[in-house]
Amino acid sequence: MRPLMQPLMQPQMYWVERDGVRWLEASLGEARVAFSARSGGVSEAPFDSLNLGLMTEDRRTAVLENRGRLAGALGFDPGGALVGLQVHGARLAVHDAPPARPGYLDPAPDPVEADGQVARAPGLAAVVLVADCLPVALAGPGGVAMLHCGWRGLAAGIVARGAEAVGATSAVVGPGIGPCCYEVGGEVIAALGETGQAAAVAAKDAGAEPRWMLDLPAIARGLLAVAGIGQIAVAGHCTSCEPELFFSHRRDAGRTGRQAGVAWLPA
Repeated sequence: MRPLMQPLMQPQMYWVERDGVRWLEASLGEARVAFSARSGGVSEAPFDSLNLGLMTEDRRTAVLENRGRLAGALGFDPGGALVGLQVHGARLAVHDAPPARPGYLDPAPDPVEADGQVARAPGLAAVVLVADCLPVALAGPGGVAMLHCGWRGLAAGIVARGAEAVGATSAVVGPGIGPCCYEVGGEVIAALGETGQAAAVAAKDAGAEPRWMLDLPAIARGLLAVAGIGQIAVAGHCTSCEPELFFSHRRDAGRTGRQAGVAWLPA
């Protein structure tokens, strides 16, 4: 495996568009990272247009076409794309070679449950799908990882596991729901412990039951720092606030598409 170069500065993110497909891109040493937006696909409303989630009410053929368009625009091999069944946990799937069945364009009926994908070799692309949860990219001498980070996964330790799996030295936190829009109950804050308490403020008109506005990106950044990662960038986009750019499960009451976080080592 080719070792990654150590990043010399904080990762920078910038918008790129190709063939109508838009994404936020960053570089982590030799690794590339992209967070897709919702434009450039073939899906119809309310999944318009680059919906990448098969577990929606969208047409399967449209989703697979969209996935192919994203791979073509970004320039990664869809045969080396690593995807799993995300269950809001902390399990990682680690890969040293392309999957026997390329589930990105040919999904298996019984995909492996994993909320993080680790790519240890060039030509492999770690992919997660999100619609408010955070896509978090990690890079280090052990490869690259892309994590699906909702509050449950963060509480279960997915960031620490991902950082350890690749010996992470740098990270990028992609677009997700922001503290402006993410109201949660006291049970969520309790599950997150001190980390959650430090990244939440009491909601207005709390009433009898405690309610909080949770800063999910701040939690992810804090956990990355605790894991010893010094180079961290945060996108700063709220998926709920920007309907022209992103799908949002909460904003759209569950009937929406999915965008992707992708991290890969070019072959």
